[in-house]
Amino acid sequence: MPNKKLKIIFFGTPEFAVPFLDILIKSFDVLGVITQPDRPSGRKQTMTPPPVKILALKNNIKVFQPETIKNNSEITRGIEKLKPDLAVVVAYGEMIPNDILNIPKFKTINVHPSLLPKYRGASPVQSAILNGDKKTGVSIMLLDDKMDHGPILAQTEVLLKGDETNESLHNTLANTGKDFLLEVIEKYTKGELNPCDQKHERATYCKEIEKSNAKINWNETAEIIERKIRAFYPWPIAWTTFDGKRVKLFSPTEIKQASTGASKTITEKDSLLIGCKDKFLQINKLQLEGKNQVTAKEFISSYSNIDNIAID
Repeated sequence: MPNKKLKIIFFGTPEFAVPFLDILIKSFDVLGVITQPDRPSGRKQTMTPPPVKILALKNNIKVFQPETIKNNSEITRGIEKLKPDLAVVVAYGEMIPNDILNIPKFKTINVHPSLLPKYRGASPVQSAILNGDKKTGVSIMLLDDKMDHGPILAQTEVLLKGDETNESLHNTLANTGKDFLLEVIEKYTKGELNPCDQKHERATYCKEIEKSNAKINWNETAEIIERKIRAFYPWPIAWTTFDGKRVKLFSPTEIKQASTGASKTITEKDSLLIGCKDKFLQINKLQLEGKNQVTAKEFISSYSNIDNIAID
């Protein structure tokens, strides 16, 4: 059973971190939450609080939102006054300095959605999809002053079916990871887990995803493009140009064998097939700029000469 008296502070920001905070609130004494400041969001650029902040305020938990925690004596003193037993970090969005990491009795642990040392960095979930991995997982580690570098407390694997999107895999890892986090905290605070140094020579790194990454290059293989469409949903969403207009592409897609080489766009029984380097990729859902998402059949019906329209 969780130790209800264990005092925890939580660092986290996006939707992925919410299930972890929620289970910690239900299981322990969460003293405070440190998250990123409210940011402009949407077409109207409305100031929007981070998902973690919304959950914390619903539970009457004190929220800190510094622009930065580096060299921030106010935040450091605020955490020291709380006298936490443990700090938990899930996708906070900033490196945490040692003077804060070492405040809690049991120091600071981090939840990372990959099997470290593979995919250190900002996009481990997308990278697992882009690279066609057969498995990924959740690593729980002690934080140090280097990115995703600290010793591992425990890991759990998740097998991949090959149809995951960034969104669905984030949800899977969050649901798996939150229960795993409870198990690890209980064992770690009882002295039942020994931190194990990572094999740093095997480390790989992944960069933050940018909007420019989502532009499809049809000279790549159908398999690579299919992975990109899944990895870039729901952001930044894979796209191409069709008849000079921007079109977003959505999964599921299907790879079709090319009989004479895949080099053009064709329609076949209300299906839209786009030629890639090696095969055709059947697109089932699209969204023309300024329009709603439609099926391929609906998209095709709006063009009388679709087979002759340039796609880039």
